Amino acid sequence: MSQLILVLGGARSGKSSFAEEIVTKLGGKDVTYIATSESRDQEMVDRIEKHRKSRPQEWTTIEEVKNIAQVLDRVNKGSVVLLDCLTLLISNLLLQGEDLAEDEYDFNGQGREEEIIQEIEEIIAKVEEKNLILVIVSNELGQGLVPTYKLGRVYRDIVGRANQLLANSANEVYITYAGLPIEIKELGERVRKEFKE
Repeated sequence: MSQLILVLGGARSGKSSFAEEIVTKLGGKDVTYIATSESRDQEMVDRIEKHRKSRPQEWTTIEEVKNIAQVLDRVNKGSVVLLDCLTLLISNLLLQGEDLAEDEYDFNGQGREEEIIQEIEEIIAKVEEKNLILVIVSNELGQGLVPTYKLGRVYRDIVGRANQLLANSANEVYITYAGLPIEIKELGERVRKEFKE
């Protein structure tokens, strides 16, 4: 039976560690890990290497920065998959082919939002089609300051829309604070039901 689990949280909230606990429980050593990070600078190179070393060697790691639905199409039916992370995927899709060195104030991302949302919808469809257990890690960006640059605001809005789309389709949704996960899907649906009655 397919299952979609969304793990949200701020920076360094423990979301990735918790997501790894989930897939370890569900898949043991038979897990496919999809990493969306790009090594654009030395800090990211170091982070990626640290993440590689921390994962069980038995896990299959696929490094893909954009075409996640295509990757899911290639994994075996019934696989346990961890996608870490959605916000990097969205950033990669939003900035593809952009040269922001000139003036990022003018960035508008026209047309990109719908392309990104289409990719998210295709990912959700693959979960059902391939009978996958997919755990997705994503940042919660909407609780911080309003970004100064238009690019930051466009990015925040797309991530928020994508998170809502995934949360609506997910079986379970967790938010992590200070390393502590809280399941919020059931609570949210109960509250919503009370207001509809």
